[in-house]
Amino acid sequence: MLNLLSMSLTVVMLCSSFVHADEATAPGVAGGPADVVILKSGRRIEGDVVKRSDRRVWLDVGPDVLVFEMTDVGEVQNAAGVSQIKRTEDSLFSTAVNLPELSPREHAKIIGPAVIKVSTPAGLGSGVIINPEGYAITNAHVVQGETNLRTTIWIPQTDGTLKRIEIEDVELVAVNSQLDLALIRIKHPEGKAFLCAPVVLQDGLEIGQPVFAIGNPLGLERTMTQGVVSTTSRNFDGLTYIQTDTAINPGNSGGPLFNTRGEVVGITNMGIRGGESLGFAIPARYLKDFVRNREAFAFDRNNPNSGNNYLKPPPRKDFSAPPQVKDASGG
Repeated sequence: MLNLLSMSLTVVMLCSSFVHADEATAPGVAGGPADVVILKSGRRIEGDVVKRSDRRVWLDVGPDVLVFEMTDVGEVQNAAGVSQIKRTEDSLFSTAVNLPELSPREHAKIIGPAVIKVSTPAGLGSGVIINPEGYAITNAHVVQGETNLRTTIWIPQTDGTLKRIEIEDVELVAVNSQLDLALIRIKHPEGKAFLCAPVVLQDGLEIGQPVFAIGNPLGLERTMTQGVVSTTSRNFDGLTYIQTDTAINPGNSGGPLFNTRGEVVGITNMGIRGGESLGFAIPARYLKDFVRNREAFAFDRNNPNSGNNYLKPPPRKDFSAPPQVKDASGG
């Protein structure tokens, strides 16, 4: 039944000379500003970041390329990478290119504040802010039939901590019961722009690709779980879902499923009751279509069922021929 709801360092030798990590302080190979890898031990290594993934970072220090496990890295300061990221605004959401692949731990610090908790008198779920003006996505089944909505947000502070704030003024903008998506809007308590998460430009998911989710399972706020894509096109009731072994529990509903670039690739919405490592997410393509056509699903307080809702037809009760064709022709 578906339930909605110790340092290791590898050195790649490019020549006969060897450079120790604590001695590698050469400037950028091209003579420009250097990237900096800061280890958890406090060591700083300067060079050019030539490659980066969610597990490792490769740093060119001139004669050698040093490879660091991300579990040993405290911070990577990129001299020019931020300016290379190009963000494109779409209809209430944005996409980006040239985003670096980072570990879930790093992403939790960068885009974690874009994840919110959505509460109603009947229960709670999760959501993700997709627009600086406070537009956020959650599941329709989290807010369906509810008018008393409340959200909890976490605002980054200058000291690196997060300030927890509850917002009771929540606008329900649009609901699509067929896709199980809802668009809400909240106002920043300080009148500032919200930190928002980018939506993946193209699906392009592959089986085995690492993903992670941030949400509020069973009310445990800001819980991160990670796994891989089990399959990209699991079919239920005519819709396809992303199947993942990332832990998805009640309270995760409406929260984002991220890839290693920090892009929203899906919205988690259900798991299989009694099953293990069987979670599902609504693909980002459905999210984008819903937001672009939100007027067709605009929420009306006086008509909560407004919008297109495709119901199942009633079952046929009489299987005999209709009386119109019953005549004496014997046909």
